[in-house]
Amino acid sequence: CVPTRVIFGRDTQKRAGELIKEYGFRKVMIHYGGGSVKRSGLLDQVTASLREAGIEMVLFGGVQANPTLSKALEGMEICRREGVDFILAVGGGSVIDSAKCIADGAPNPEIDPWKFFMKEAVPPKALPHGNILTLSASGSETSQSCVITNEENGLKRGFNCPAHRPLFAVCNPELTFTVSRFQTGCGTVDILMHTLERYLGGTTKDTALTDRIAEGLMKAVIEAGTAADLNPEDYEARATLMWAGSLSHNDLTGLGREVMMTVHQLEHELGGMFDVAHGAGLASVWGSWARYVYKTNPGRFALFGEKVFGIDASQTSDSDITDTVLASITAWETWCHSIDMPTTLTELGIYPTDAQIEEMAEKCVFGRNGHIGFFQPLTKEDIVAILQMAK
Repeated sequence: CVPTRVIFGRDTQKRAGELIKEYGFRKVMIHYGGGSVKRSGLLDQVTASLREAGIEMVLFGGVQANPTLSKALEGMEICRREGVDFILAVGGGSVIDSAKCIADGAPNPEIDPWKFFMKEAVPPKALPHGNILTLSASGSETSQSCVITNEENGLKRGFNCPAHRPLFAVCNPELTFTVSRFQTGCGTVDILMHTLERYLGGTTKDTALTDRIAEGLMKAVIEAGTAADLNPEDYEARATLMWAGSLSHNDLTGLGREVMMTVHQLEHELGGMFDVAHGAGLASVWGSWARYVYKTNPGRFALFGEKVFGIDASQTSDSDITDTVLASITAWETWCHSIDMPTTLTELGIYPTDAQIEEMAEKCVFGRNGHIGFFQPLTKEDIVAILQMAK
């Protein structure tokens, strides 16, 4: 179920006012991050569009990467005080997730919003919201997911909710031309990982059509990510990445598969403790996770290498495809390096102590029956081993 209306193409951000007016909203919070939307002139375009449509607005900026609960709490209070009836997120996944958190909490002042992320409560109602996307990465522009960091306890947690589906997503690939090489790489990895975790981590079999969709998306993203790395203003490459970001995390590429985003959960602990860029964190631990778990289903990893990287996986016995599997993992890491993404924690620029790794592993399994994942359940000891390998 993906009810979000997508408005895609050049100059679509200038339609924000008419879109919001169609739905009958009267007062909008425009939520954004740092100074880039101001420097680029995007914020001026959006506010002019809303003024032309006769819509009141209040501006609320300052969202950072790994959006925080404290910032969202500020936004909730503004919405209540100002009588906001719609939230417009202008930015990437961090801004959109912050907007979703605000939308969850603003009409429910009697509930601690952190309880939503700890699965202790669900929002009985939520403010409607939409977005103007400026970064191809999380897929939050159409997904039902939301991830927030609680600075008080260092936990980074997410939860899914139907109300998280935005009413609309305005997607102009040109708005991503100025995204830095590093952030473009992070976004490309995040897009890939949303499908790759569904592809490798599920327990169900006989999902041939879904698999072919997933493989096609991954190949297209790798090609487009490489092209955008070489030419940041390649419109077609940027358009592919932007559309793939939505498709990769709206559940299309995992239909029929029972999936738990294990590598994402490992990265959430890195993000919670070290405030690392999400995509770079994913890239830094995926290879170690893959080498640790592939024996549970080596044929699946070999299929990934064959279909996505063109590696010969003609062997039929699981006992003699180890070389193919390892070559597949190495191919992924080589590609990551080609767009300047890290494949170890050292390359990521963090050097966790043994005690910090223990703490991350403990937080990762806490409240989850002592393990994470379906494909190969990982205990605290398993997570410690993977993070030690990732150094």
